[in-house]
Amino acid sequence: MSVKRPITTLLCDVGGVMLTNGWDRQARAEAAKRFGLDAAETDERHHLTFDAYEEGKLSLDEYLDRTVFYAPRAFDKATFRDFMLSRSAPLSDMLAYVRGLKARHGIRIVVVNNEGRELNEYRIRAFGLGCFVDAFVSSCFVGMRKPDAGIFRLALDVAQCDPADAVYIDDRALFVEVAATLGVRGVVHRDAASTARELEAMGGFAAVCLGGEG
Repeated sequence: MSVKRPITTLLCDVGGVMLTNGWDRQARAEAAKRFGLDAAETDERHHLTFDAYEEGKLSLDEYLDRTVFYAPRAFDKATFRDFMLSRSAPLSDMLAYVRGLKARHGIRIVVVNNEGRELNEYRIRAFGLGCFVDAFVSSCFVGMRKPDAGIFRLALDVAQCDPADAVYIDDRALFVEVAATLGVRGVVHRDAASTARELEAMGGFAAVCLGGEG
């Protein structure tokens, strides 16, 4: 039987949890149709290139040069970038729930996500994530990606959190399993209501003490 312990730190993914996946298979298929691209060729080039973009080793312009603009196009990069950004949308129930946890309980919230820099920065600004997230341990900022356990170690260091006091939320079970190897409890996210029930069942929440001894 697992021991209940209040959660002081929430480690949380973004795509598939608080926002839609910004540039996933469906979005790329829509782009291929909209812009008249060879879908198979574009997808192959994406898979050969995207890891480097997510790790901050390529800019969005460089990613697009390799995946779309390796041949003359009837549209420009700005038009294609705008389409990419338009694929991002809030998952309103979960976004409101996580924001509410911060307001009600004063817990730390640390994003741990795989995302390229320009897409990540847009999503942070456009959906107000910086208003309630304490730190962004994003692949493009730290140079490593999930499922590397190192990104979770770094998140715990940044949060100055005992793994036993943290919970990680992701819609991908593998990443939750990797965090668990470090002693971090996890929730495989399906919807806001079920995630909320699982978190409460773990022992509820405890505010982080932000002040030192006077």
